[in-house]
Amino acid sequence: MTSIAQHIKELQASLPAGVTLVAVSKFHPVEALQEAYDAGQRIFGESRAQELVAKARVLPKDIEWHFIGPLQSNKVKDIAPFIHLIHSIDSVKLLQEVNKQAAKHDRVIRVLLEIHVAEEETKHGFSVEECRELAAHLPELPHVSISGIMGMATQTDDEAQIRREFRTLHQLFEELKAGAFKDSDDFSILSMGMSHDYRIAIEEGSTMVRVGTYIFGEREY
Repeated sequence: MTSIAQHIKELQASLPAGVTLVAVSKFHPVEALQEAYDAGQRIFGESRAQELVAKARVLPKDIEWHFIGPLQSNKVKDIAPFIHLIHSIDSVKLLQEVNKQAAKHDRVIRVLLEIHVAEEETKHGFSVEECRELAAHLPELPHVSISGIMGMATQTDDEAQIRREFRTLHQLFEELKAGAFKDSDDFSILSMGMSHDYRIAIEEGSTMVRVGTYIFGEREY
């Protein structure tokens, strides 16, 4: 059986320069994360505040923790002291809460705006238009740094549709980078692509992929 370490090494070797790997470790035990860490992985993605805090307490301190799932406002305070990047900002209200909690720790928290492009009602996120309007709120949020955007393609076997949705995200990223965020050095991340579609995402311009199942196997709920 291929080990977690082997999967990490294969992935790291296959990713082009400039593409960051987030190992999606949610629902996997600490031992699995430690194995990935020992193989050189330093960036892990979790989607539950409680689980993230518990893992951060016992795992090495140089891990860069990313929050990748839907985030409730009342959970922001739990991760605010140490979170490196929040991928799933889907409302102005949530941005304001992150700003408030970051201020308490005298930190600037990096975030990605979640964009809704998939043809599924279950996906969260800003519309393209809301994204453009958001730039006006930035002066009110000194403790938040909008570092890019994140989006998920529709769960489908239709590769053309997946590619089309990733392309839309990439176009929006470039538009925002040249427009609303042209004065921001930090706006540099396009987070798209998971275990089943990360190769297409990279071809369409992704700079950060979130891979879980390929590394750790199916989740243990």
